[in-house]
Amino acid sequence: MNNLIVGRKPVLEALKAGTLIERIVLLQGVRGSIIEEITAAADRQKIAVNEASRQEFRELASDVTTQGIVAVVARRQAATVEEILARASSDSRPGFLLVLDEIEDPHNLGALIRTAECAGAHGVILPKHHSAPVNAATIKASAGATEHLPVAEVTNLSTMLDDLKEAHYWVVGLDMEGEKEFTQVDYTTPIALVVGNEGKGIRRLVREHCDFIARIPLFGKVQSLNASVAGALVMFEVVRQRRAADSPKPAGA
Repeated sequence: MNNLIVGRKPVLEALKAGTLIERIVLLQGVRGSIIEEITAAADRQKIAVNEASRQEFRELASDVTTQGIVAVVARRQAATVEEILARASSDSRPGFLLVLDEIEDPHNLGALIRTAECAGAHGVILPKHHSAPVNAATIKASAGATEHLPVAEVTNLSTMLDDLKEAHYWVVGLDMEGEKEFTQVDYTTPIALVVGNEGKGIRRLVREHCDFIARIPLFGKVQSLNASVAGALVMFEVVRQRRAADSPKPAGA
C-alpha cells in the first residue's frame, strides 16, 4: 500500500529529508522554478519523474489539491514515543513535545505539526483512534514538516502522559478554563504541551493527567481560538521563554 505526498513544497521537503520516494508524477505542462528544483533533486537521488495526462493524474490524486505534482512513497511507519524521547535526550535543549488529543481536522493537524517543527519541538504524539490521520492532506497542510518531525501514535494518551512524567516532563494542557494564563507557566524545563479537540477540548481523563492547565485570555465576543492558532501561540511562548533564559544577563543584574 502506498501513500501520496502532494504539493510542491511538501514534495521538495520530502526529497530534502531523504524520504523513500518510489516515483514522482507531474501533470503534463506543469512548470516553474520549484518544479525544476524538485526534478534536479530527484535526478540526483535517482528517483523517476513521470508526466501524466490530466485524466491519469486525477486517477492518482483525485481528492486533494496537488499543485500538479505527486510523490508516491511507501507507507510510512509511525515513530515511537521512545524514539522521540531519545531524540530529545540527544539535544542540548530541554525536551519539547506536542501532544494532540483527538484533533480531527487534517488541516489543523498539519498546521500544528508545521508549527511544532518550526518551534523546535522534538516530536508529536497522537492517539491511534479518533484522530485525523497523517495523510496527503495533513502532509500538504504541514508544508512538508511531517518529513522532518517524528509523529508517534499511542493507544492510551493518559498512560503515556504518566510515562512522560516519569521521564521528568511537565505536562501542560491548554484549555479556556485553565487556572493559569499561558504566559505564567514555566516552559524552560522539559515540557509536553497538550492541545485538545477543535470542539470539545481536552478530554477529562487526559486533563486529569496534566500538571497544569493553561488558558489564553480572550477579549472579543468569540470565546475560542482555532486549535492550531492556540497551539501556535503557546509553542512560541515556549520558544520565547527558552531564548530569554539562554540570553546573557547584563553585568550587575
